[in-house]
Amino acid sequence: MKKALRILGLFLLTFFAVTTITSCSDDDDPANNDFFAGTYRGSVAYNGGGDNISSNDGSVFVTKIASGTKYNFAFSNGIPDLNGVEFNQQGDNTLVMVGSTATSYIRIDNNDLKILYIKDGKTWTANCTR
Repeated sequence: MKKALRILGLFLLTFFAVTTITSCSDDDDPANNDFFAGTYRGSVAYNGGGDNISSNDGSVFVTKIASGTKYNFAFSNGIPDLNGVEFNQQGDNTLVMVGSTATSYIRIDNNDLKILYIKDGKTWTANCTR
């Protein structure tokens, strides 16, 4: 009887160990985590409020905020930040700004950040990679 209980206990321990290890997923969709957060480098520009700033060696620091669907964009070169921009997932690993049009959009994928954002007569643009 002791031997049967020992075998049953060993079987259950092995079963739980295997189940725990195989239930971990390493194929998370990047759109569901902070994959898109980080620094993107490339050309950035801003035109508005009397300012006309442009640089081919700029950067945009992207952070995901607590809502889970909104992001902040901190530009280099004295360009004003864009904050609280809401996104939807499009395709497998791409985020697209809610309300995107052909003339106003923000798109983030695995390696690229593309911005053409127009608001209140001000225009932000970026064509960056990481």
